[in-house]
This record gives sequence, C-alpha cells and structure tokens, in this order.
Amino acid sequence: MRVGIVGAGIIGLACAYHLQRSQAQVIVVDPDPDGDKVSIGNAGALAVTEVVPASSPGVWWRALGWMCDPLGPLSIRPAHAAALLPWLARFARSGSRAEVLRISVALAALNGRAYEDWVQVLEDLGLAGHLHRTGALAVYESDAGFQRDTAEWRIKRDRGIEAIEMTGAQARSLEPALGACVRRAVYTPQWSHVSDPRQILDALRVTLMGRGVELKQDEVRGVQSLSGTTLQMHLVSGAELSVDMVVIAAGAWSGILARQLGDRVLLESERGYNATISQPGIEVGRQLIFAERKFVATSLTCGLRIGGAAEFGGLGADPDYRRSVALLNLARRYLPDLQTDSATLWSGHRPTTPDSLPVIGLSRHHPRVLYAFGHGHLGLTQAATTGRLISELVGRQHPSIDPAAFSIGRFR
Repeated sequence: MRVGIVGAGIIGLACAYHLQRSQAQVIVVDPDPDGDKVSIGNAGALAVTEVVPASSPGVWWRALGWMCDPLGPLSIRPAHAAALLPWLARFARSGSRAEVLRISVALAALNGRAYEDWVQVLEDLGLAGHLHRTGALAVYESDAGFQRDTAEWRIKRDRGIEAIEMTGAQARSLEPALGACVRRAVYTPQWSHVSDPRQILDALRVTLMGRGVELKQDEVRGVQSLSGTTLQMHLVSGAELSVDMVVIAAGAWSGILARQLGDRVLLESERGYNATISQPGIEVGRQLIFAERKFVATSLTCGLRIGGAAEFGGLGADPDYRRSVALLNLARRYLPDLQTDSATLWSGHRPTTPDSLPVIGLSRHHPRVLYAFGHGHLGLTQAATTGRLISELVGRQHPSIDPAAFSIGRFR
C-alpha cells in the first residue's frame, strides 16, 4: 500500500507514523516540511479535558462584547465577514443544548485515547520525559465569570473530567506567581503539557525519515482518480505521484482540496497569536488558563508561552502582532512580576470547524481519499489518536473509536 499524505504538521506526521508502522509505504508532501507551522506554535497542552465545543448557549452575547474590543480575544476582519457567514450559521446551530451534549460525547471519545496513544509515540521517539502530567489551573478574576462557566464544568464532570474548585488563595498556593486579582479557580489534574511542541514535531519527522518515510518539498494542487485503485497527486512543481490512497492533512488549507474533490466542508482559519518569553522572571508549574480572557500560559523549555486570541480573516490576511502584545499586557494583570522584555511574537492558522469536531474519515466521493484536519485548538491533543484512526481506516480494520461524528458528510 502506497499512501500519500498532504501536510507535514503534527496531524500529517502522526498519520505517517501509524501508517508506516502498519507497513505502508508513505510519502508526505509539504511546501516546507521542517518550517514554521501552527503545530510548533501551540501552547503545548494535551488538553484532554476540553470536551465542550466553542459554541454554547449564550456565547453569542459574550462574543459581541469581545469583538467590541479591537484587541480582544475574538475578532472578524471586515473584508472576510461575508465569506464567514455560512460558518457562523453552523456555529450558532452547534450551540444548542442538544448539540453541545452530542458534540461533547464525540470529543470525550477522541480525547479519551490521547494518553494511551501519545505515551506509546513519545516512548518510541525517546521523549517519554517530555510529557508533564501536572494538570491545569483555570483562574477567574470575578465570581460572575466563575458562575457563568458552571454549566460547562458540569458537562465536563459528566464526561469523566475531574474539576476541583478553589479559592484565589488556594490557587496562589499552587502557583505563587498569580496576583491578587485571581478570586476563583478550578484545578483539572487530567490535563498535561509537553516540554516543547517543536521538539516533538522535529523528532517525529526525523524518526520517520530514518524509517523510510519520504518527505517531499512541494505543494499538492490537486488529486485525481486514475482508476479504481490508483490516485494521482498533481504537484505545483509539475511532478506527479501515483499512490493507492491519499490522506489530506493540510490544516487550514485542507478545505481547498476537499472542495476540489466535491466534498463540502465548513473550515476556517482561526488565526492564533502568542508570545514566548525566554526569561520571564517567574515560575509556572502547570498550564494556566485565564478563563474569562480566553488565553493561556505554559512553561516550556523555550520559555513561558502566552497564547490565545481567535481572529477570522482568511488565509491571505497578514498577521496583526498587536494581538500578541495585548496578550502580554493581559498576562501582566494576572502575573504581576512577569518580565516581558525577552518576548518573541508569533502567529499561525488554526484549522477550525464550526462544531469544534475535526474531520476524520473517508471522502464521500472518493473511497481512496481520507481526511484528517480541522482540529482547531486540539491538534496536539488529538494527533496521535487521529493517526491511529486513519491507519485503521486505511487498513480496513475495526476503528478504535466510532468515526461517524467526524465524517465530512455532516457538512452536506
């Protein structure tokens, strides 16, 4: 079996890892295989507790308030607003109580395998010590904000997530760098983070190349069926690759190829921003989630990473690094002794669906094309399990989890 994979991010490489282990011959095509990707700029979390979709009852009113702040946690660039309307309509539908509960079941099933699958991969890469199971602390600066999230925490508990409520003083006993503005907190011990997502991506790529996986620097401009058993990958360079199956794992760019193949999908670039501070002057022992402001802080080997924001402006819009600076200013509110002089600013395109579920599974029109994209904020969390599931589908094995909820057919 010769399998072509479009995309060398964490999802594409995780698919390549499991396919290679199942004895497939794998070729990965990417315009810049070892370059900057959203996979290396994430917050480094295995966020297994994140089983509630972004859309939920009442979120619209909060979103309107966020968008009134030009540097707030959510923005839509005016030039992209009209193109975003179908996505927003589906986002609104996904926020009904029935949909939130349905989606949370699917997310819990996918996230529930994260440790089982990632521990195996990390041990194989020699990076077992890079996983830090220290939990996460979600902090609130107001009682009102804490009460507003009560329903979300209830759903998480119903899905087996442990959530321990704390006072501000108790939170500061765990994380002394937190300031007096923190009034309430919730500790989730099942959360974890890695030392540096870049190190994992680099180790995965190098290991795969050493095991015979071919990484080709090029761009796939189309996929065509030549016969019932062969696909042709047309590359921008003019080259063509004949393969038995194709996995499209090109992140936020995946929708372009899916639509060429006749599969409708609602996929948007939700641009995220961060700042990584090499010398922060404080210590943070676990990931901090600033729940009301929608950003996080993670201590990585490369520094303290402050990340967040959701900006919808399309794939062609230039980044606005004022958002990274705004995150630093917010972080100082919660972490008063934080030093930000050594900060490096970054931005990347998260591939986001309106229902917060990734697209994993077969094309509706091409039985030898599979999709693995749309993981949003949970790409690192769900990568190893997605790779396993894709390998099982390619090999026509019984899947580890039911892939029905992740089918691209839900966008028909």
